[in-house]
Amino acid sequence: MSSPHNLSVPTPTEENLARRTRPTKTDLADRLFRYLMYAASGISVAILLLMGWIITGQALPAIKQFGLGFLVSREWNVPDLQFGALPLIYGTLGSGLISLIFAIPIGVAVAIVTSEDLLPHWLRSSIAFTIELLAAIPSVVFGLWGFYTLIPILLPLQQFLYTKFGTTIPLFSTEPSGSGLLTAGMLLGIMILPTLAAVSREVLLVVPGYLRTGSMALGATRWETIFRVVLPKAFSGIIGGVMLALGRALGETMAVTMVIGNAENISPSVFSPAYSIPAILANTFAEAQEDIHVGALTYLVLILFLLTLTVNIGAIGLVRLVERGEKSS
Repeated sequence: MSSPHNLSVPTPTEENLARRTRPTKTDLADRLFRYLMYAASGISVAILLLMGWIITGQALPAIKQFGLGFLVSREWNVPDLQFGALPLIYGTLGSGLISLIFAIPIGVAVAIVTSEDLLPHWLRSSIAFTIELLAAIPSVVFGLWGFYTLIPILLPLQQFLYTKFGTTIPLFSTEPSGSGLLTAGMLLGIMILPTLAAVSREVLLVVPGYLRTGSMALGATRWETIFRVVLPKAFSGIIGGVMLALGRALGETMAVTMVIGNAENISPSVFSPAYSIPAILANTFAEAQEDIHVGALTYLVLILFLLTLTVNIGAIGLVRLVERGEKSS
């Protein structure tokens, strides 16, 4: 039996060293894929900057005439060529906020039910498939459904709230007509529900199983485990899904146009008609003739573009902030 000292070690030669340092097919494929990702990222950023440049150029006449006062002005008078974006910003953000208030509890509940062992597998799959199927329905179909079905359903409830609380609570102080900010927000909530539920479900599914079993092994019930262990662990991902859903809500056009009422006003009541930026663009852009009118509408496009970009950047920052807090705790 030979001793370890008698084992022959191959002498490194230039050929052996070259063979070791020569990139393999896997290395070349990884490098090529990395360069393709860099190129795709660069193209995406370039397209984003080009869009911003073109929109800003088209909005320049209105920017020069109205300046930042356009953001706080309430007047939208086409014959007098006086334009202000505040009622439209109010309608866009208001309907988006109402949609989140409606969609977050339902979306997270659907995600919990379809990701945890609370129901039989076939029923969980059916619920998840049905919710995700809503994403395939065109927005104009949602709008028609909202006009012919949702408004008649909500109108008696709105009348009751107006009659009982209209004089004491400003949110219900306008006599309802069916169309309005609340109806648009609830319709948007239904439309963004698939996005929020699907993202939240995927986030909950990747939470390690040992966290659940460890929590229940220490005596926690299943619901205590869900609310004290699983949801806090998935919180950052759920926030990301909420922001993605809000981004879609802010840009929705046809469905909102059919149910929001299309009136440029600001009211504390959720029953009053309102107007959103996408809705006014869909209704009036093709009829705009004067350069200042076209510029004002394009100025609205720029505002919506910046709002959506801000929401996405805020989502990334919030997710990273939450993840940093989880790592430090």
